[in-house]
Amino acid sequence: MFHIKKNDTVKVLAGKDKGKTGKVLRVYPKKNRAIIQGINFTKKHVKRSRQDEQGGIIQREASINLSNLAVVCKGCNQSARIGKDILNDESKVRYCKKCKEVL
Repeated sequence: MFHIKKNDTVKVLAGKDKGKTGKVLRVYPKKNRAIIQGINFTKKHVKRSRQDEQGGIIQREASINLSNLAVVCKGCNQSARIGKDILNDESKVRYCKKCKEVL
């Protein structure tokens, strides 16, 4: 369904973090968004919920639209378009369209 899955290495194509790469932590298919490790940080104000816990401003990753991401191929080490194919044993695989390596 989507060209990006959890644990893929992706490159950001647009936005304030353009050109950076990171690992996909989570994908939200209904919202068409993903959270990438170390990309798109936002600051969130957190209230103290327990007596021993500290409140304040924390930094965390925000989601980014899937259209702004491209999968990085391990073979050619570049952002690549993804193709899908069915092998002889009826299993579906994703492959890099540049170097034909299975992802």
